[in-house]
Amino acid sequence: MSRTRKTTILAALAAAGALFAAGPPGTASAAGGSPDPVGHELWASATIEPGRAGIVQVGGYEGAPLGAGSVLTLTAPAGTRVTGVPYSASGFRGTVAAGGHSASYAFDGTAAAGAWHGRTFPFVLTVSPDAEPGTRLPDCTLDLRDAKGTVHQRGGCAVTVGLPAPTLSRPDSGVALNGSPETSGTAYPGAQVTVVDALEQEVCSATAAPDGTWSCVPGVALAAGPGRLQATATLNGVSATSEQIAITVAG
Repeated sequence: MSRTRKTTILAALAAAGALFAAGPPGTASAAGGSPDPVGHELWASATIEPGRAGIVQVGGYEGAPLGAGSVLTLTAPAGTRVTGVPYSASGFRGTVAAGGHSASYAFDGTAAAGAWHGRTFPFVLTVSPDAEPGTRLPDCTLDLRDAKGTVHQRGGCAVTVGLPAPTLSRPDSGVALNGSPETSGTAYPGAQVTVVDALEQEVCSATAAPDGTWSCVPGVALAAGPGRLQATATLNGVSATSEQIAITVAG
């Protein structure tokens, strides 16, 4: 039996900056008197399945050097909790707040010049099991403060609820099949499931029932000989793909 596992849990980083010509209200004063705009946004994104954990990578700071006592804080989006801060570089200390509603990294080192520059900081988020796939969870915020509590950079993170991968349990692999075998498996209830062959041509499709089961039969007979089948589930703009299964259609 030949199976290739494909997963759709994604974790990604994006950072953007907006530069102010002069120091507007809300900016911090950098060394030498130059403004350090709060408008330089921290940003991160991730897609995480219901009931699963994923990593949000935060980075992109380009402002003035921040010394000991500076802190990067992530406030968890609705429907999630922070369950880990795995970054362990020298001089940094990660802390998760009680209940996981937020977490932070504090810099306690001495080499302040490059403390926050050129680094990404991972926060592990766990999504509620009853979260709806395709939903973008609100209220995720980021801020980086110096030891006095002055904000030097703000931002947010986009966390989208992913779709659990479907299963493709029939037809059986390694058994000679007729040209129109029943194809079935499980998927998130309500998801549209499409089965394709090795050439990525659609074989059949179905909608997962409330209990998560689905089945369909090819409308056109499969070609004789060896082949592969794979199922893709789609719901609310997100998708996930099953393992491939090897099949043999009798001539």
